[in-house]
Amino acid sequence: MSIQYTTVGELKVGSYIVIDGEPCRVVEISKAKTGKHGSAKANVVAIGVFTGNKKTLMAPVDQKVEVPIIEKHVGQILADMGDKLQVMDLESYETFEMEKPKEEDLLSKIRVGAEIEYWTIMDKKKIVRVK
Repeated sequence: MSIQYTTVGELKVGSYIVIDGEPCRVVEISKAKTGKHGSAKANVVAIGVFTGNKKTLMAPVDQKVEVPIIEKHVGQILADMGDKLQVMDLESYETFEMEKPKEEDLLSKIRVGAEIEYWTIMDKKKIVRVK
């Protein structure tokens, strides 16, 4: 798996974390002060990268959490096959199929021959930008 570890206290808004096995982008963090019995706690609110679902994590700031390693690639769309796209990586020239993005602003720019930036996160691929 392409994962590394960090502590909850080192997370920032905009960083990525794995919650319930799903990579998520952190949108909000609130930290509670150290109580009478133990360590400070952090409440992390994140949005799933692939599903868009809101996830929360309440944990001590010194607890280790998984952080997905994001590989950024450039590809070219070879074919539009309905709900999937055939894409060729412009470095390795490997071709593969991936799901079309759900975001309207990306979907409107998708066409055969277009260059895209896609991320590989935990063995899943996602289009993040159409050039």
